[in-house]
Amino acid sequence: MSPNAPSKPPASPEQKRNARVALICAAAFFGMIGAAYASVPLYRAFCQLTGFDGTTKRAEAAPGTVLQKELTIRFDANVRDLPWTFTAEQKAQQAKIGETKLALFRVTNNGSEAITGRAVFNVVPEQAGPYFQKLDCFCFSDQTIGPGQTVDMPVLYFVDPKYASDFETKGKQEVTLSYTFFPSVEAPPAPQTAQAHKPANAG
Repeated sequence: MSPNAPSKPPASPEQKRNARVALICAAAFFGMIGAAYASVPLYRAFCQLTGFDGTTKRAEAAPGTVLQKELTIRFDANVRDLPWTFTAEQKAQQAKIGETKLALFRVTNNGSEAITGRAVFNVVPEQAGPYFQKLDCFCFSDQTIGPGQTVDMPVLYFVDPKYASDFETKGKQEVTLSYTFFPSVEAPPAPQTAQAHKPANAG
């Protein structure tokens, strides 16, 4: 640079403030875009962690306490936009609070090709969500069912003993666990066999 070239005047306080505001707005804009893409999986993870909105929680181990008080657990199975037949093998079970129970659901693919679906779930009343916990469930991952294939899918669950002492749930004697299968938006490119138990009458 020539020594005679005029030097650039320093930025005024107002220009500095404007630059900071522009930077903050840009960061907020890109942050909102990222949050929009992440909101669905984050909301799902939040619900599964907290039981919010009637979402059941995933547990690592069964509780060490089983109460003598029993609940009636009812089961509901639904399908949306899939050529599947989806049913609960039992309409209801009696379960002691804290007792580990096994429920079975059956899925048949009535279509002519393998299809991947994912089950979403919730419980009613929604206040039971934080206490209805699952050790194993087909809803934790996508399920690919071959054409004409029928599979039994287990759910291993328990109701946390704290259910009995919560003033919002201690008077509620029935809980309904509801599943709905939808087409998976994360279906694998190649068909895979569903990781589930074969029906007892299968060859």
